[in-house]
Amino acid sequence: MPVLPSLSGSSFDTDIRNRHLIYDYAAQDPHGNPEKWRYEMWFYNDDRIVYAIHGGPMAGRKNFQTATYQCIRPNELWQCNWLEETGTICSLVYDIPRKRITTLLGFSRGHWERNGEAKGDKRNAEDMERWRGLAKIGIQTERTLLSEQADIVEDFRGPGDLEPIEMGWATL
Repeated sequence: MPVLPSLSGSSFDTDIRNRHLIYDYAAQDPHGNPEKWRYEMWFYNDDRIVYAIHGGPMAGRKNFQTATYQCIRPNELWQCNWLEETGTICSLVYDIPRKRITTLLGFSRGHWERNGEAKGDKRNAEDMERWRGLAKIGIQTERTLLSEQADIVEDFRGPGDLEPIEMGWATL
């Protein structure tokens, strides 16, 4: 997938490439009690992301995906977008100086209503097929939109506890 706009001459290498973020959303459980939803994102290279979800209704999901990046302001703001096998549309803005993540997620009906089935690891063929089945539930306009902000609690380079991927592996 081409990077748009081109990253040639951008601050991508210093700002994003190989950067690993662990961040917490301040959320609420079904009873209104505060809870943290921990996510982990590794900006693997200029067209892949690797991530794991450790908290909230999607906890237990490990995935990697083809992504597009665009620089909003060099050394300050970057956007990363991807589409998942479940039909979920993801858009993340990384605010470097404020150590903040802002996201918009468009969960497919199958993914949101049957989130227990959306867990697992993409490297497992059974999980991958189940996720693709979730994308077939509902129609394109039956989406749950979730706009959230998260505080970055760790920022470093490299895989951390996430597993590296091979570029030849299928993404969608």
